[in-house]
Amino acid sequence: MQDTYAIIKEHKWKILATFAVAAFLIFLMTFLIGFDDVLAILKTAKWDWIAINFLLEAGIVLVWAWRWKLILDVVDTSPKFTTLLGMLLASLFGNNVTPSAAGGEPLRAYLLWEVEKMPFEIGFATSTADRAFEFLPFVLISLIAALFLLSWDIPLLTRILVIIMIIASISIFGILIYAGFRREVTQRIIISIAQSIYPTVIRLTKKDISFNEIREKIIFYINRFSTGFITALQDRKVFVIAFILSFAMWGFDMLRMYICFGALGVYPPLLPLVIIYTIGILISLLPLLPGAWGIREGTLIGLFAVVGVSADVVMAASLIDRLASYVVPTILGAIAALYYGRKVKNKSVNLPSTDA
Repeated sequence: MQDTYAIIKEHKWKILATFAVAAFLIFLMTFLIGFDDVLAILKTAKWDWIAINFLLEAGIVLVWAWRWKLILDVVDTSPKFTTLLGMLLASLFGNNVTPSAAGGEPLRAYLLWEVEKMPFEIGFATSTADRAFEFLPFVLISLIAALFLLSWDIPLLTRILVIIMIIASISIFGILIYAGFRREVTQRIIISIAQSIYPTVIRLTKKDISFNEIREKIIFYINRFSTGFITALQDRKVFVIAFILSFAMWGFDMLRMYICFGALGVYPPLLPLVIIYTIGILISLLPLLPGAWGIREGTLIGLFAVVGVSADVVMAASLIDRLASYVVPTILGAIAALYYGRKVKNKSVNLPSTDA
């Protein structure tokens, strides 16, 4: 598997281009709203409220790392908390700088394998189970939010987009959970797909490997993944604690957004805030731009207008939110990724020679 350096280096122009598009969208929206208006609102921000916003974001990341550690302790022997925290930040960096934001779980598993010698499939199973716990309250909140939102007087395109995002997010996580519980069905599907693309891959790569070898590896990895996944979800104590921690993370996140508005002296109604911000998180899953910058802001501006919050206030609050939830975690994640990247590289260099 490619390390973080290689992935970013290979896709650097694509990453830079997507960031440029995102920056242009933010610039364009701010220009249309009025730079002076947004800056004037930001100048009124209460710094003590902004500090609380950062503390809440730190709490979310710490609870997240704790939840992952609980799951790892059930499936295997977990590394120490600070190690997992660093790996989690590194995976957040990988997600935040790429448009797809889909590499966090494999990256966590890769780091566990390289640094802690934990089997990759076990690491991937635990990181996926970790996301599954987050998925349960997410589905509940998203469905409630969607029902409320669809009853509002909003454009048809927004309604369609919300429905598509909910179906897509539920489908993706549902497939992973199904794969964890129904290993035989998953094996047949993946083996069938692998068999159909096997001749093309062999022609392109020119590697001398039989399909039986590939088939055995698929069965081995799926069995290990399924075992670890089910073990994590079937432990009642961990299930209850992880479920509570997931709701706590969502509560912190919603409170953090309310604090962002409060820092500007604006206090939107709590229920519409929860509904709109949940939809904003759904929009953030769109694999178009890093963190859906610009797309999410435009959606929030349109939806908050329904409850009477002006565009300049929404943009200012969103920028405060992004500073704590995106910019700072990305910087800390970059430092963690560099640290573990060097650690993995040094390990490979210092491996003893196999020459006689």
